[in-house]
Amino acid sequence: MTRIVSALADISDAYDALYCDLWGCLHDGVRALPEAVAALTAYRDRGGMVVLLTNAPRPRADVARQIADFGVPEAAWDTIATSGDAARRAMFTGAVGRRVFHIGQPRDDTFFEPLAIVEDPLDIARVPLEEAEGIVCTGPFDPAADPEVLRPQLLAAKARGLTMLNANPDIVVDRGGQREFCGGAVAQLYESMGGTVLAFGKPHPPVYDMARQRLTEAGGGWIEADRILAVGDDVLTDVKGAIGEGLDCLFVTGGLAAAETRTAPDPDPGALDAFLAREGFAPRYSIGFLR
Repeated sequence: MTRIVSALADISDAYDALYCDLWGCLHDGVRALPEAVAALTAYRDRGGMVVLLTNAPRPRADVARQIADFGVPEAAWDTIATSGDAARRAMFTGAVGRRVFHIGQPRDDTFFEPLAIVEDPLDIARVPLEEAEGIVCTGPFDPAADPEVLRPQLLAAKARGLTMLNANPDIVVDRGGQREFCGGAVAQLYESMGGTVLAFGKPHPPVYDMARQRLTEAGGGWIEADRILAVGDDVLTDVKGAIGEGLDCLFVTGGLAAAETRTAPDPDPGALDAFLAREGFAPRYSIGFLR
């Protein structure tokens, strides 16, 4: 059974580092959440290190600029590990070939910029589907539209045996008060049709390997898994991924699962337990909102 806590500070002294999700925890897709910013800043002031671990399908420099625009100060974090960077490393080393069909929006064009950590990267060309050796998905063309609109293109890709590299395993996010589909929804549909998908963000190991590497680069050195706390609001990515990596997890119930857990502003214990039982996961801690 999960333990409901009222503040990060109630448990944070037991951990030397946090892997903290962004969307739904630190910002709502439009603006920073002030209590969350204050909680992370206070944790760092006490000597803890914060890795912002996100399924954003973009380079970390893009994410840093975006969250700064939202009002998240650099005082709240030490480094960033993105699903996008983990997937870019795979793409530039040939995971889906040189000629790729891109499913995504123009704002994700930086995904295709050179990645310094890859020696002798492939020259990647974006081409029409009929000329592609593989697919790169950073998200739907239209996040507001049901991914089913992509079925004809995905059927054509499946018929040609193309592998999809999915840069964002999230199924949905809430941008302000509007729910949007993510790359995970496209990948889920492709897999249901029999297509092959390579995934690199939470809950999959590659992005956690990158988080560990970047934590070390930021000065954290080697920190044992039992001294790292994962924070996130998505059971199927944040909680599942943390459990798979042997990490304790603080589940933020006021994000994607706010309605199911009756969070206002704290989760209803009965609703929370019922929700976690249905999902089949048991995070060590839960909190209404990161604070």
